[in-house]
Amino acid sequence: MVSLLTHAVLGFAVIAWIVASNSKVFARPASGPLFSPLEIVYYVIGIASVVLGWYFNITYVQQYAHGSTNPLWGEHGSWAEYIRLMFTNPAADSASQDYTIANVILLPVFTIADGYRRGLRRPWLFFVSSLFTSFTFGFAFYFATMERQHRHAKARESVGA
Repeated sequence: MVSLLTHAVLGFAVIAWIVASNSKVFARPASGPLFSPLEIVYYVIGIASVVLGWYFNITYVQQYAHGSTNPLWGEHGSWAEYIRLMFTNPAADSASQDYTIANVILLPVFTIADGYRRGLRRPWLFFVSSLFTSFTFGFAFYFATMERQHRHAKARESVGA
């Protein structure tokens, strides 16, 4: 369970780092509500993904980590065993390879390229956040950030018009 708590702490720390690095983006927009309906949808999806993932991760640790003291390479309940179990049959292989490629390649390439274009600071942190939260949360958080940035731009345009 220590590894799960460590993941939680690191997840919150990375999210805080993203927000602190982009304080202007995460500031309250000049007009409108604190969160737009679309931002709320993204956050609800991302948070639901984390909650569901944590349920399964806690269940995994409770069922497999008997007597293990090494969460990375131990015989039971470790990351190595977790990854092996992801690829236990062709159906799991298919879903796991798709998820892995999307999380480890697509998410960082997209958020880094698009984030720098949008002027975000440290967009690679959205990928890092996915390592401690979930792939879905990383994307949902990025999409909510883009929506927030869009709302700021829209508010600036209405002031300048």
